[in-house]
Amino acid sequence: MQVLVVANPTNTNALILKEFAPSIPEKNITCLTRLDHNRALSQVAERLKVYVTNVKNVIIWGNHSSTQYPDVNHATVTTTNGERPVKELDTDYHWLKNEFINTVQQHGAAIIKARKASSALSAASAACDHMCDWVLGTPKGTWVSMRVYSDGSYGIPKDIIYTFLVKCEKGKWSIVKGLKIDDLSRAKMDATAKDLIEEKEVAHSCLN
Repeated sequence: MQVLVVANPTNTNALILKEFAPSIPEKNITCLTRLDHNRALSQVAERLKVYVTNVKNVIIWGNHSSTQYPDVNHATVTTTNGERPVKELDTDYHWLKNEFINTVQQHGAAIIKARKASSALSAASAACDHMCDWVLGTPKGTWVSMRVYSDGSYGIPKDIIYTFLVKCEKGKWSIVKGLKIDDLSRAKMDATAKDLIEEKEVAHSCLN
């Protein structure tokens, strides 16, 4: 059984499922980050005036909340001259470190404010993308953001559901290891982990 949790707060709901359904292996429980991941890809593609399919390996770290951290430090764009890092093609670091991050973090709330409803169709499409990659595997050289049970990678506390960059093969996901983390990323990754720990504590207090 492979489980995808989509109801908010997705990270903590998935953690509650893990605690109360111990027969389901923790590796078989994930929750939806792909909507935020797809939005981040679209923001980069629009900024660089390329097809969204030319952009890959943007990362969403952490919680499904305003603290989530969209990261382009390892993202690339396919050009006529081969793959190039996003940060080489867009050297406006103010946009990358401010407007881009804020837009992805707040996009869902902005849609609800404007439409008085969530983007259900986009979420459904993202769920299909998530399951397709999980079951069939990610294309070679391509990684995707997925909320999964933390194993302590990148200094993130264990026992929380956290968004990592993963690759999928033969129905299994694995966290991409060894990425270099700069000081800005470290601070934002820790902040969203703290957010999740606080959610976990609130959930425990309500359930016990």
